[in-house]
Amino acid sequence: MGMPHSPSRGAPRFRVAAIDLLERDVKLRMPFRFGVVTLTEAPQAFARVRIRLEDGREAEGAAAELLAPKWFDKDPALSNEDNFDQLRASLGGAREQYLAHEARTAWAHSSPSRGLVENYGPALLDRALLDALCRALGVSFYRAVQTNLVGAGSFEGMDLGAFFASLKPRVTIAARHTVGMVDPITAGDQQGRVGDGLPETLAEVVARYGHRYFKLKVGGDLRADVERLAAIASVLDAMQAPYHASLDGNEQYEDMQGVAALWAAMKAEPRLRRLVDSVLFIEQPVKRQRALEARVEGIDKPVIIDESDDALDAFPRAKALGYRGVSSKTCKGLYKSLVNRARCAAWGEGYFMSGEDLTMQAGLALQQDTALVSLLGLTHLERNGHHYVNGMAGLPQSEQDAFLAAHPDLYERSHGAVRVRIADGMLSIGSLDCPGYASAALPDWNSMREMKLHKESA
Repeated sequence: MGMPHSPSRGAPRFRVAAIDLLERDVKLRMPFRFGVVTLTEAPQAFARVRIRLEDGREAEGAAAELLAPKWFDKDPALSNEDNFDQLRASLGGAREQYLAHEARTAWAHSSPSRGLVENYGPALLDRALLDALCRALGVSFYRAVQTNLVGAGSFEGMDLGAFFASLKPRVTIAARHTVGMVDPITAGDQQGRVGDGLPETLAEVVARYGHRYFKLKVGGDLRADVERLAAIASVLDAMQAPYHASLDGNEQYEDMQGVAALWAAMKAEPRLRRLVDSVLFIEQPVKRQRALEARVEGIDKPVIIDESDDALDAFPRAKALGYRGVSSKTCKGLYKSLVNRARCAAWGEGYFMSGEDLTMQAGLALQQDTALVSLLGLTHLERNGHHYVNGMAGLPQSEQDAFLAAHPDLYERSHGAVRVRIADGMLSIGSLDCPGYASAALPDWNSMREMKLHKESA
Protein backbone atom coordinates (compact mmCIF):
# COMPACT_ATOMS: atom_id res chain seq x y z
CA MET A 1 0.00 0.00 0.00
CA GLY A 2 1.39 3.40 -0.91
CA MET A 3 0.81 6.72 0.74
CA PRO A 4 -2.02 8.21 -1.35
CA HIS A 5 -3.05 11.78 -0.70
CA SER A 6 -4.19 14.88 -2.51
CA PRO A 7 -0.82 16.61 -3.02
CA SER A 8 -0.17 20.01 -1.50
CA ARG A 9 0.73 22.76 -3.92
CA GLY A 10 3.68 25.04 -3.41
CA ALA A 11 6.07 22.58 -1.78
CA PRO A 12 9.63 22.86 -3.12
CA ARG A 13 10.40 20.38 -5.87
CA PHE A 14 13.80 18.83 -6.51
CA ARG A 15 15.52 15.96 -8.19
CA VAL A 16 17.92 13.52 -6.55
CA ALA A 17 21.36 14.07 -8.05
CA ALA A 18 23.43 11.53 -6.09
CA ILE A 19 23.12 8.93 -3.35
CA ASP A 20 26.09 7.36 -1.55
CA LEU A 21 25.56 4.36 0.73
CA LEU A 22 28.23 3.79 3.38
CA GLU A 23 28.61 1.88 6.62
CA ARG A 24 30.81 1.29 9.62
CA ASP A 25 30.85 -1.27 12.40
CA VAL A 26 29.29 -0.83 15.82
CA LYS A 27 30.42 -3.04 18.71
CA LEU A 28 28.32 -3.25 21.85
CA ARG A 29 29.86 -2.89 25.29
CA MET A 30 27.23 -5.27 26.70
CA PRO A 31 25.17 -7.97 24.95
CA PHE A 32 21.60 -6.90 24.21
CA ARG A 33 19.02 -9.69 24.23
CA PHE A 34 15.71 -8.80 22.60
CA GLY A 35 13.28 -11.25 21.06
CA VAL A 36 15.20 -14.06 19.34
CA VAL A 37 18.63 -12.44 19.12
CA THR A 38 21.47 -11.48 21.44
CA LEU A 39 23.19 -8.58 19.71
CA THR A 40 26.91 -7.95 20.21
CA GLU A 41 27.78 -6.08 17.00
CA ALA A 42 26.17 -4.78 13.82
CA PRO A 43 27.00 -2.35 11.01
CA GLN A 44 25.46 1.11 10.89
CA ALA A 45 24.24 2.29 7.50
CA PHE A 46 24.69 5.88 6.30
CA ALA A 47 23.06 7.60 3.35
CA ARG A 48 24.59 10.76 1.91
CA VAL A 49 22.49 12.43 -0.78
CA ARG A 50 22.68 15.47 -3.04
CA ILE A 51 19.58 17.20 -4.35
CA ARG A 52 19.05 19.93 -6.93
CA LEU A 53 16.09 22.28 -6.54
CA GLU A 54 14.24 23.64 -9.55
CA ASP A 55 15.87 27.05 -9.02
CA GLY A 56 19.31 25.46 -9.38
CA ARG A 57 20.32 25.37 -5.70
CA GLU A 58 22.02 22.20 -4.51
CA ALA A 59 22.47 20.75 -1.04
CA GLU A 60 23.68 17.60 0.67
CA GLY A 61 21.85 15.69 3.37
CA ALA A 62 22.44 12.55 5.41
CA ALA A 63 20.83 9.96 7.64
CA ALA A 64 21.93 6.87 9.58
CA GLU A 65 20.37 3.66 10.91
CA LEU A 66 21.68 0.45 12.44
CA LEU A 67 21.43 -2.65 10.24
CA ALA A 68 19.66 -4.45 13.07
CA PRO A 69 19.32 -8.23 12.73
CA LYS A 70 16.25 -10.27 13.72
CA TRP A 71 13.85 -7.36 13.96
CA PHE A 72 12.81 -6.64 10.39
CA ASP A 73 12.79 -10.36 9.54
CA LYS A 74 12.88 -12.92 12.36
CA ASP A 75 13.13 -16.01 10.15
CA PRO A 76 15.38 -18.36 12.21
CA ALA A 77 16.79 -19.82 8.99
CA LEU A 78 18.47 -16.49 8.25
CA SER A 79 21.79 -15.56 9.85
CA ASN A 80 22.59 -12.07 11.08
CA GLU A 81 24.67 -11.58 7.92
CA ASP A 82 21.64 -12.60 5.85
CA ASN A 83 19.61 -9.95 7.65
CA PHE A 84 22.28 -7.32 7.03
CA ASP A 85 22.29 -8.16 3.32
CA GLN A 86 18.48 -7.94 3.18
CA LEU A 87 18.64 -4.38 4.48
CA ARG A 88 21.55 -3.46 2.22
CA ALA A 89 19.54 -4.75 -0.73
CA SER A 90 16.57 -2.64 0.37
CA LEU A 91 18.83 0.42 0.34
CA GLY A 92 20.24 -0.48 -3.06
CA GLY A 93 16.78 -0.89 -4.55
CA ALA A 94 15.59 2.38 -3.06
CA ARG A 95 18.64 4.20 -4.43
CA GLU A 96 17.88 2.97 -7.95
CA GLN A 97 14.25 4.07 -7.72
CA TYR A 98 14.99 7.49 -6.26
CA LEU A 99 17.67 8.32 -8.82
CA ALA A 100 15.30 7.34 -11.65
CA HIS A 101 12.55 9.75 -10.58
CA GLU A 102 12.14 13.23 -11.96
CA ALA A 103 11.70 16.27 -9.73
CA ARG A 104 9.22 15.84 -6.90
CA THR A 105 8.49 16.98 -3.35
CA ALA A 106 9.96 15.40 -0.21
CA TRP A 107 6.63 13.80 0.72
CA ALA A 108 6.10 10.12 -0.04
CA HIS A 109 9.19 9.14 -1.91
CA SER A 110 8.63 5.96 0.05
CA SER A 111 5.66 3.76 -0.69
CA PRO A 112 5.21 1.69 2.46
CA SER A 113 4.22 -1.80 1.43
CA ARG A 114 3.74 -4.93 3.47
CA GLY A 115 7.22 -5.56 4.69
CA LEU A 116 9.56 -3.90 7.17
CA VAL A 117 12.59 -4.90 5.10
CA GLU A 118 11.15 -3.29 1.97
CA ASN A 119 10.51 -0.07 3.86
CA TYR A 120 13.99 0.15 5.37
CA GLY A 121 15.75 1.66 2.36
CA PRO A 122 13.08 4.26 1.50
CA ALA A 123 12.76 5.22 5.18
CA LEU A 124 16.49 5.98 5.45
CA LEU A 125 16.68 7.85 2.14
CA ASP A 126 13.58 9.92 2.93
CA ARG A 127 15.33 11.30 6.03
CA ALA A 128 18.50 12.12 4.10
CA LEU A 129 16.49 13.87 1.38
CA LEU A 130 14.54 15.91 3.91
CA ASP A 131 17.82 16.84 5.60
CA ALA A 132 19.14 18.09 2.25
CA LEU A 133 15.95 20.05 1.54
CA CYS A 134 16.06 21.70 4.97
CA ARG A 135 19.72 22.65 4.46
CA ALA A 136 18.98 24.05 1.00
CA LEU A 137 16.20 26.23 2.41
CA GLY A 138 17.99 27.11 5.67
CA VAL A 139 15.14 25.81 7.84
CA SER A 140 14.87 23.28 10.64
CA PHE A 141 13.12 19.91 10.40
CA TYR A 142 10.47 21.26 12.76
CA ARG A 143 9.82 24.28 10.55
CA ALA A 144 9.77 22.17 7.39
CA VAL A 145 6.99 19.98 8.78
CA GLN A 146 5.04 22.73 10.54
CA THR A 147 4.88 24.82 7.35
CA ASN A 148 4.35 21.72 5.20
CA LEU A 149 7.41 22.19 3.05
CA VAL A 150 7.31 18.39 2.80
CA GLY A 151 4.24 18.67 0.55
CA ALA A 152 1.60 16.63 2.41
CA GLY A 153 -2.04 17.11 1.45
CA SER A 154 -5.26 15.43 2.54
CA PHE A 155 -5.38 11.80 3.66
CA GLU A 156 -8.31 9.77 5.01
CA GLY A 157 -10.26 13.02 5.28
CA MET A 158 -7.54 14.68 7.33
CA ASP A 159 -5.89 17.95 6.33
CA LEU A 160 -2.34 16.92 7.15
CA GLY A 161 -0.90 20.36 6.52
CA ALA A 162 -3.26 21.91 9.06
CA PHE A 163 -2.45 19.18 11.57
CA PHE A 164 1.30 19.61 11.10
CA ALA A 165 0.93 23.33 11.79
CA SER A 166 -0.38 22.47 15.26
CA LEU A 167 2.63 20.39 16.28
CA LYS A 168 5.03 21.85 18.84
CA PRO A 169 8.44 20.29 19.56
CA ARG A 170 9.85 19.98 23.05
CA VAL A 171 13.19 21.18 24.40
CA THR A 172 13.45 18.28 26.88
CA ILE A 173 12.13 14.72 26.76
CA ALA A 174 12.35 11.79 29.18
CA ALA A 175 14.52 8.82 28.21
CA ARG A 176 12.86 5.44 28.77
CA HIS A 177 15.54 2.92 29.74
CA THR A 178 15.49 -0.56 28.21
CA VAL A 179 16.08 -3.60 30.41
CA GLY A 180 17.17 -6.36 28.02
CA MET A 181 16.65 -10.05 28.68
CA VAL A 182 20.24 -10.69 29.79
CA ASP A 183 20.90 -7.35 31.48
CA PRO A 184 22.10 -7.70 35.09
CA ILE A 185 19.61 -6.27 37.57
CA THR A 186 21.93 -6.08 40.59
CA ALA A 187 25.61 -6.80 41.16
CA GLY A 188 24.73 -10.32 42.24
CA ASP A 189 23.60 -11.13 38.68
CA GLN A 190 26.94 -10.37 37.10
CA GLN A 191 29.38 -13.04 35.91
CA GLY A 192 31.99 -10.36 35.30
CA ARG A 193 32.14 -6.63 34.71
CA VAL A 194 32.77 -4.63 31.57
CA GLY A 195 34.75 -2.27 33.77
CA ASP A 196 34.59 0.84 31.60
CA GLY A 197 33.21 3.03 34.36
CA LEU A 198 29.73 3.20 32.87
CA PRO A 199 26.66 1.70 34.56
CA GLU A 200 26.10 -2.01 33.96
CA THR A 201 23.35 -3.15 36.33
CA LEU A 202 19.85 -1.70 36.43
CA ALA A 203 20.57 -0.38 39.91
CA GLU A 204 23.64 1.46 38.60
CA VAL A 205 21.70 2.84 35.62
CA VAL A 206 19.05 4.31 37.92
CA ALA A 207 21.70 5.84 40.18
CA ARG A 208 23.67 7.34 37.28
CA TYR A 209 20.93 8.61 34.95
CA GLY A 210 17.94 9.12 37.25
CA HIS A 211 15.46 7.45 34.86
CA ARG A 212 11.76 7.41 35.72
CA TYR A 213 10.60 5.55 32.58
CA PHE A 214 11.57 1.96 31.80
CA LYS A 215 10.97 -0.56 29.02
CA LEU A 216 10.98 -4.14 30.30
CA LYS A 217 11.51 -7.05 27.93
CA VAL A 218 9.50 -10.24 28.52
CA GLY A 219 10.32 -13.53 26.85
CA GLY A 220 7.20 -15.67 26.51
CA ASP A 221 7.91 -17.97 29.49
CA LEU A 222 5.32 -16.99 32.10
CA ARG A 223 7.15 -18.23 35.18
CA ALA A 224 10.54 -16.88 34.09
CA ASP A 225 9.00 -13.54 33.09
CA VAL A 226 7.28 -13.09 36.46
CA GLU A 227 10.46 -13.90 38.38
CA ARG A 228 12.58 -11.53 36.29
CA LEU A 229 9.99 -8.77 36.61
CA ALA A 230 10.00 -9.30 40.38
CA ALA A 231 13.78 -8.81 40.42
CA ILE A 232 13.37 -5.64 38.38
CA ALA A 233 10.61 -4.42 40.67
CA SER A 234 12.88 -4.86 43.70
CA VAL A 235 15.13 -2.17 42.22
CA LEU A 236 12.46 0.15 40.84
CA ASP A 237 10.31 -0.01 43.97
CA ALA A 238 13.21 1.44 45.95
CA MET A 239 12.52 4.76 44.23
CA GLN A 240 10.49 7.21 46.24
CA ALA A 241 9.33 9.08 43.16
CA PRO A 242 6.76 7.48 40.83
CA TYR A 243 8.10 5.43 37.93
CA HIS A 244 6.47 4.26 34.71
CA ALA A 245 7.07 1.16 32.62
CA SER A 246 6.19 -0.45 29.33
CA LEU A 247 6.32 -4.19 28.69
CA ASP A 248 7.82 -5.30 25.38
CA GLY A 249 6.97 -8.80 24.23
CA ASN A 250 9.02 -8.61 21.00
CA GLU A 251 6.61 -11.14 19.43
CA GLN A 252 7.49 -13.84 21.97
CA TYR A 253 3.87 -14.93 22.59
CA GLU A 254 1.90 -17.21 20.29
CA ASP A 255 -1.45 -15.57 20.94
CA MET A 256 -3.25 -12.97 23.04
CA GLN A 257 -4.39 -15.63 25.52
CA GLY A 258 -0.78 -16.15 26.53
CA VAL A 259 -0.34 -12.43 27.09
CA ALA A 260 -3.54 -12.29 29.15
CA ALA A 261 -2.20 -15.18 31.26
CA LEU A 262 1.03 -13.26 31.90
CA TRP A 263 -0.89 -10.14 32.87
CA ALA A 264 -3.14 -12.13 35.24
CA ALA A 265 -0.07 -13.74 36.84
CA MET A 266 1.54 -10.34 37.27
CA LYS A 267 -1.57 -8.93 38.94
CA ALA A 268 -1.68 -11.92 41.29
CA GLU A 269 1.95 -11.54 42.36
CA PRO A 270 2.32 -9.33 45.47
CA ARG A 271 5.92 -8.47 44.57
CA LEU A 272 4.65 -6.82 41.37
CA ARG A 273 1.88 -4.69 42.83
CA ARG A 274 3.58 -1.33 42.30
CA LEU A 275 5.07 -2.34 38.95
CA VAL A 276 1.68 -3.47 37.64
CA ASP A 277 0.18 -0.13 38.61
CA SER A 278 3.07 1.62 36.83
CA VAL A 279 2.66 -0.14 33.46
CA LEU A 280 1.63 2.30 30.73
CA PHE A 281 1.20 -0.12 27.83
CA ILE A 282 2.24 -3.50 26.40
CA GLU A 283 4.14 -3.50 23.11
CA GLN A 284 3.75 -6.14 20.36
CA PRO A 285 3.58 -9.28 22.53
CA VAL A 286 2.18 -11.60 19.81
CA LYS A 287 4.09 -12.85 16.76
CA ARG A 288 3.41 -10.66 13.73
CA GLN A 289 1.98 -13.62 11.77
CA ARG A 290 -0.89 -13.88 14.27
CA ALA A 291 -1.01 -10.50 16.01
CA LEU A 292 -3.74 -9.07 13.79
CA GLU A 293 -5.88 -12.23 13.65
CA ALA A 294 -7.71 -11.88 16.97
CA ARG A 295 -8.99 -9.18 19.29
CA VAL A 296 -7.10 -7.84 22.26
CA GLU A 297 -8.86 -9.35 25.27
CA GLY A 298 -8.18 -10.06 28.93
CA ILE A 299 -5.72 -7.20 29.41
CA ASP A 300 -6.71 -3.97 31.15
CA LYS A 301 -3.73 -1.99 29.85
CA PRO A 302 -3.37 -0.60 26.30
CA VAL A 303 -1.66 -2.92 23.82
CA ILE A 304 0.20 -1.45 20.84
CA ILE A 305 1.77 -2.76 17.64
CA ASP A 306 5.42 -2.39 16.67
CA GLU A 307 6.68 -5.12 14.32
CA SER A 308 3.14 -5.54 12.94
CA ASP A 309 3.28 -1.95 11.67
CA ASP A 310 4.44 -3.13 8.26
CA ALA A 311 2.14 -1.11 6.01
CA LEU A 312 0.28 2.16 6.08
CA ASP A 313 -3.02 0.43 6.82
CA ALA A 314 -1.61 -1.63 9.72
CA PHE A 315 -2.63 0.81 12.47
CA PRO A 316 -6.29 1.02 11.35
CA ARG A 317 -6.41 -2.77 11.10
CA ALA A 318 -4.97 -3.05 14.60
CA LYS A 319 -7.42 -0.46 15.91
CA ALA A 320 -10.33 -2.60 14.68
CA LEU A 321 -9.04 -5.43 16.89
CA GLY A 322 -8.73 -3.36 20.05
CA TYR A 323 -5.12 -2.18 19.85
CA ARG A 324 -4.76 1.36 21.18
CA GLY A 325 -1.47 2.53 19.80
CA VAL A 326 1.50 2.17 17.47
CA SER A 327 5.22 2.81 17.79
CA SER A 328 7.17 5.52 16.06
CA LYS A 329 10.53 4.44 14.65
CA THR A 330 12.31 6.28 11.89
CA CYS A 331 13.29 2.90 10.39
CA LYS A 332 9.60 2.43 9.50
CA GLY A 333 9.36 5.86 7.86
CA LEU A 334 9.06 9.38 9.26
CA TYR A 335 6.00 10.11 7.10
CA LYS A 336 4.25 7.01 8.42
CA SER A 337 4.83 8.31 11.95
CA LEU A 338 3.38 11.70 11.03
CA VAL A 339 0.31 10.08 9.45
CA ASN A 340 -0.23 7.80 12.44
CA ARG A 341 0.07 10.75 14.82
CA ALA A 342 -2.60 12.57 12.81
CA ARG A 343 -4.80 9.48 13.04
CA CYS A 344 -4.48 9.43 16.82
CA ALA A 345 -5.66 13.03 16.95
CA ALA A 346 -8.54 12.30 14.58
CA TRP A 347 -9.65 9.14 16.42
CA GLY A 348 -9.76 10.88 19.77
CA GLU A 349 -8.85 10.13 23.36
CA GLY A 350 -7.34 6.74 24.09
CA TYR A 351 -5.27 6.38 20.91
CA PHE A 352 -1.58 7.16 21.13
CA MET A 353 1.91 6.69 19.78
CA SER A 354 5.00 5.52 21.62
CA GLY A 355 8.62 6.37 20.85
CA GLU A 356 10.74 3.21 20.50
CA ASP A 357 14.39 2.58 19.78
CA LEU A 358 16.43 0.47 17.36
CA THR A 359 19.70 0.74 19.31
CA MET A 360 20.04 4.31 18.03
CA GLN A 361 23.64 5.49 17.86
CA ALA A 362 24.76 8.93 18.95
CA GLY A 363 24.87 11.33 16.02
CA LEU A 364 22.50 11.51 13.05
CA ALA A 365 20.38 8.46 13.91
CA LEU A 366 19.68 9.44 17.51
CA GLN A 367 19.07 13.10 16.70
CA GLN A 368 16.70 12.60 13.77
CA ASP A 369 14.61 9.99 15.58
CA THR A 370 14.48 12.08 18.75
CA ALA A 371 13.44 15.20 16.82
CA LEU A 372 10.62 13.31 15.13
CA VAL A 373 9.28 11.97 18.43
CA SER A 374 9.58 15.43 19.97
CA LEU A 375 7.54 16.97 17.16
CA LEU A 376 4.90 14.24 17.58
CA GLY A 377 4.33 15.60 21.08
CA LEU A 378 5.55 12.57 23.03
CA THR A 379 6.86 13.18 26.53
CA HIS A 380 9.14 10.13 26.77
CA LEU A 381 10.87 7.74 24.38
CA GLU A 382 12.94 4.61 24.59
CA ARG A 383 16.67 5.27 24.32
CA ASN A 384 19.09 2.35 24.67
CA GLY A 385 21.99 2.88 22.26
CA HIS A 386 23.90 4.93 24.83
CA HIS A 387 23.69 2.02 27.31
CA TYR A 388 24.68 -0.87 25.07
CA VAL A 389 27.35 1.05 23.13
CA ASN A 390 30.15 3.16 24.60
CA GLY A 391 29.00 6.45 23.13
CA MET A 392 31.16 7.75 20.27
CA ALA A 393 34.26 5.89 21.49
CA GLY A 394 36.17 4.66 18.47
CA LEU A 395 34.91 7.39 16.13
CA PRO A 396 37.32 10.04 14.81
CA GLN A 397 38.02 12.66 17.45
CA SER A 398 37.09 15.42 15.02
CA GLU A 399 33.62 13.90 14.58
CA GLN A 400 33.11 13.60 18.32
CA ASP A 401 34.23 17.21 18.81
CA ALA A 402 31.92 18.45 16.04
CA PHE A 403 28.79 16.86 17.49
CA LEU A 404 29.61 18.00 21.02
CA ALA A 405 30.19 21.58 19.84
CA ALA A 406 27.02 21.64 17.76
CA HIS A 407 24.79 20.02 20.40
CA PRO A 408 26.26 20.74 23.85
CA ASP A 409 22.89 20.22 25.54
CA LEU A 410 22.51 16.65 24.22
CA TYR A 411 26.09 15.40 24.61
CA GLU A 412 28.88 15.39 27.16
CA ARG A 413 32.49 14.24 27.21
CA SER A 414 33.10 11.62 29.89
CA HIS A 415 34.95 8.33 30.34
CA GLY A 416 37.13 9.11 27.33
CA ALA A 417 34.45 9.79 24.72
CA VAL A 418 31.58 12.04 23.70
CA ARG A 419 28.27 10.48 24.68
CA VAL A 420 24.60 11.23 25.27
CA ARG A 421 23.95 13.23 28.42
CA ILE A 422 21.00 12.14 30.56
CA ALA A 423 20.31 14.11 33.74
CA ASP A 424 17.40 13.31 36.07
CA GLY A 425 16.16 10.92 33.39
CA MET A 426 15.86 13.70 30.80
CA LEU A 427 17.44 14.53 27.45
CA SER A 428 17.94 18.20 26.60
CA ILE A 429 17.24 18.62 22.89
CA GLY A 430 16.79 22.33 22.22
CA SER A 431 19.79 22.34 19.88
CA LEU A 432 18.00 19.97 17.46
CA ASP A 433 16.02 23.02 16.32
CA CYS A 434 18.67 23.95 13.75
CA PRO A 435 18.90 24.21 9.95
CA GLY A 436 18.73 20.69 8.48
CA TYR A 437 17.16 17.57 9.94
CA ALA A 438 18.10 17.96 13.60
CA SER A 439 21.88 18.04 13.16
CA ALA A 440 24.29 20.95 12.87
CA ALA A 441 27.16 18.45 12.48
CA LEU A 442 27.90 15.69 9.99
CA PRO A 443 29.92 12.49 10.40
CA ASP A 444 33.41 11.91 9.03
CA TRP A 445 32.69 10.23 5.70
CA ASN A 446 36.33 9.22 5.30
CA SER A 447 36.03 6.94 8.32
CA MET A 448 33.44 4.73 6.57
CA ARG A 449 33.50 2.08 3.86
CA GLU A 450 31.33 1.92 0.79
CA MET A 451 28.40 -0.41 1.27
CA LYS A 452 28.71 -3.63 -0.72
CA LEU A 453 25.37 -4.58 -2.23
CA HIS A 454 25.01 -8.28 -2.94
CA LYS A 455 21.62 -7.65 -4.50
CA GLU A 456 20.51 -4.56 -6.33
CA SER A 457 16.94 -4.58 -5.09
CA ALA A 458 14.96 -5.88 -2.16
